[in-house]
Amino acid sequence: MKSAFLIGFLAILSLNSNGQVDLINKVKDNGGGDGSNYRFTTQIDLEATPVRDQGRSGTCWSYATTGFVEAEMMRMGKDPIDISEMFTVRQVYRDKAEKYIRLHGHLNFAQGGALPDVLLVIKKYGAVPQSVYQGLNYGTDINNHGELESVLKGMLDAVMANKNGKLTPVWRQSVESVLDVYLGPYPTEFEFDGKKYTPRTFADKVMGIDPDNYIQITSWTHFDFYDRVQIQVPDNWAWSDSYNVPLDEMMDALDHALEKGYTVAWAADVSEKGFSLKNGVAIVPETELSDMSADQRMEVFKKPSPEMQITQEVRQKAYDNYETQDDHGLLITGKAVDQNGNVYYIVKNSWGERENPYRTGYLHVSAAYVRYKTISLLMHKEAIPKTTVKKILL
Repeated sequence: MKSAFLIGFLAILSLNSNGQVDLINKVKDNGGGDGSNYRFTTQIDLEATPVRDQGRSGTCWSYATTGFVEAEMMRMGKDPIDISEMFTVRQVYRDKAEKYIRLHGHLNFAQGGALPDVLLVIKKYGAVPQSVYQGLNYGTDINNHGELESVLKGMLDAVMANKNGKLTPVWRQSVESVLDVYLGPYPTEFEFDGKKYTPRTFADKVMGIDPDNYIQITSWTHFDFYDRVQIQVPDNWAWSDSYNVPLDEMMDALDHALEKGYTVAWAADVSEKGFSLKNGVAIVPETELSDMSADQRMEVFKKPSPEMQITQEVRQKAYDNYETQDDHGLLITGKAVDQNGNVYYIVKNSWGERENPYRTGYLHVSAAYVRYKTISLLMHKEAIPKTTVKKILL
């Protein structure tokens, strides 16, 4: 058994390229640089905790929904608290390993996840403050999960490849040991503001977030509208449910939530050429950027230009053709209009305090982009318009 584990480790210990890092570099280079003439007027700007940095890890889903939970606590009148993203990540690795083994490896075991994963962990395990659990036991100042992912997956593949005809009774302990080594031991009890807590009591008594109060909505035509569905993307490893509504109703729900003071977690495809980190905007130009000259591409990031009309059919086609991928999680905290009256959403990112012409660590994302590239929206049930609530039978 020892040799099987060793073979598993050595076979894949070489680090995989980090998809999130590649993604950051790609969208950072989109667009035309300085000289922007966009002029935004903020209409809604909701409270949120400071911008965080996920580092070299594919854990945007944890940062997005943790930021959402922190904003929800502030909306509820609670003091802002920095909640540990890596405690959640640790427990997701644990549960994902269990499911990976049960499905004989037919599951996407990687760093990615889905927005509801944070709520699943809060419900099952609780939560801890960042000051208690940083998850940085491997000698760096920022998250870097390439080796951790490889070691865990190599071990799990070795467990399944054993010739004993049945699994050993200790493989789960091996997973826990790896997580202890890389992220830190499980915080069974800790002190916060002079009081002792467990992850369970901290979540219940300090955070006060009821995971059952939050739902995810989406919009696809390969499902019936108003049904509860499971979004078919690889990172939805927990098979979390969403409610499928028409595109216009999904956008109405987003607007309604923001108008009522609720932030919204956003799962989206940000690998589009119109998503530009350095320009601080995400747009869907009417003409494909690949069909423009270099000067024309620079121009669309300098001032508002006509955008593509995004219908339900256009959106679905991009998903069916793999043009829309589930590659990032963010937090929508507000709404703005440009000088021509076009609507944009104010979006908090998790790539650190990267500067752009408008707001450090944030972007302005056009309504067309949100219509086109949204995978799902996570929000409080009370943020959903009553007309939609009746149709999905909440």
